[in-house]
Amino acid sequence: MPSDLLEDTIAMELEAKEELPDTIALYQPFVVEQILLPDYANCLAVEAFLKMCGIGVEIVSRHNAEYMSPTGRVPFIKCGSIIHSEFDRIVSFVESKGKSLSGNLSSTCKADMRAYMSLVNNVLLNAELYISWVDEDTLNHITKVRHGSVYPWPLNHFLNWQKRKDVIKKLNVLSWYNKSIEEVCSEVENCCKALSERLDRNEYFSGDKTPNELDALVFGHVFSIITTNLPDNKLANIVQKYTLLLEHCKRIETSICSPQAIGVK
Repeated sequence: MPSDLLEDTIAMELEAKEELPDTIALYQPFVVEQILLPDYANCLAVEAFLKMCGIGVEIVSRHNAEYMSPTGRVPFIKCGSIIHSEFDRIVSFVESKGKSLSGNLSSTCKADMRAYMSLVNNVLLNAELYISWVDEDTLNHITKVRHGSVYPWPLNHFLNWQKRKDVIKKLNVLSWYNKSIEEVCSEVENCCKALSERLDRNEYFSGDKTPNELDALVFGHVFSIITTNLPDNKLANIVQKYTLLLEHCKRIETSICSPQAIGVK
């Protein structure tokens, strides 16, 4: 235990001395050949957030990005000797360096923003995981092919099995694994409706002329859902009905982030 505390203390001291560079390396799987819907949504959200903060982004594609990540999840960023993965941790790190998109918001508005971010993660992300790893059609025709494409046989089959096992365990804990596809779609419908009503006619979710973390997160998921071709585009068909969310997505794509659609068939 003392050794662990000492290591944590040293890591915090090193991180505090590390200056935020003008450009940050963002590590993710290969977009064209490998990346899956939920991972791409998270990668785009982080990329959009960093660009909203005025930070340059260097996309570094690695076939084993998730295994390089300290948490086993993508994306992750590398700043000198410091590595951080996942949206919330990356946001916290950037804020610790004096760059914040929500610093001008009141405590009430920040709580509201975090509540909607939690909604996105608890619904859209879980729905993307469900479609990718539980829905049989997508699993067999898209997920297994793409996730295992960069590994030789039989390693590709083992890693697909291991990843699916981990995702199912997570979805089970969150009471999502045993949902029917109709229930999943209903959850997504309710989430999109809530986000659309919250956005209203504003350019961004804060009501201001500048975006915040929620805008980046919603953009990542909405863009990924509507541009990823799957055997049954149930999620995309739902999101496409919400014009305000589509306009919000286009606004960020045009002015801040110009991502590449996943060309899976």
